Amino acid sequence: MNATFRSLPDPSNSALSGLDDIVRDLRAARERWRLAQHRALESGAREFPSRDALRDIVERLCGALFPMRLGPPDLKQGHSEDFYVGHTLDIALRSLVDQVRLELQHVARHDPEVDAATIEKQAIEVVRQFAAALPDIRVLLDSDVEAAYRGDPAARSVDEIVLCYPGTLATIHHRLAHTLYRLGVPLLARIVAELAHSATGIDIHPGASIGSSFFIDHGTGVVIGETAVIGQRVRLYQAVTLGAKRFTVDADGALEKGSPRHPLVEDDVVIYAGATILGRITIGRGSSIGGNVWLTHSVPPGSIVTQAFARNEILEDGGGI
Repeated sequence: MNATFRSLPDPSNSALSGLDDIVRDLRAARERWRLAQHRALESGAREFPSRDALRDIVERLCGALFPMRLGPPDLKQGHSEDFYVGHTLDIALRSLVDQVRLELQHVARHDPEVDAATIEKQAIEVVRQFAAALPDIRVLLDSDVEAAYRGDPAARSVDEIVLCYPGTLATIHHRLAHTLYRLGVPLLARIVAELAHSATGIDIHPGASIGSSFFIDHGTGVVIGETAVIGQRVRLYQAVTLGAKRFTVDADGALEKGSPRHPLVEDDVVIYAGATILGRITIGRGSSIGGNVWLTHSVPPGSIVTQAFARNEILEDGGGI
């Protein structure tokens, strides 16, 4: 979307009195921030990727992945479908190169050894690898959609899953974001994840590793942390948290980034609404975690954990209430 910039309104209007001063003070605040962050005051170019551009890219990618369900309403199967997919991917991927370039430029802004030609080559290679991964992403998403259809008796078709389910929308975004994350553009990945978060209330960090046939039912309030590892055929319900129990700090008291701190959830696990699972613990294969359970210790395969069980465990361990 192209923005049109016009001159400031007439300051004689009483409602706009002092507007010039406000604009000046906002500029001063920006300059103070940029100086504190050791950034150029007037670089003349955009410094960061654009949320609006990435929103458009993801919308096009969704259409290319599911053309007859998330593509344009007048699309027909056959040759026109392939033409649409190719044309749409061409637009989306060219735009994605621009956004990847912006992130790589920002990361390399203090490295004089990285020149524009190197960044351009890296940006193209990132997008080439991302594009090559799209067929595998589609296969993974098909398994997710089928898992949702099998797991929800209210679902009448797989098409309904793709068109209506917020958990599926969040999962599509996550599959795309996780690929970008692995390719070394974590800011772009985080923006893609946050677009889904804003739309669905489901917060999946793009660093989380999630196996096939993943299903989030209802979904609002689900939180999955950066270092969580989720196996195959896992089902989560609304308000489930896979979070960190504590944050480690370095010698200076600053938070350590990227350390493993979120749960490992093995295959065929079901976690019901409101459960909170914290720390680098393991939920064994085939386990069932009941609603509103607070869990901070590993459980073996095949476990059934309910509120009463968890409370008894704490008492038996001498934790008290």
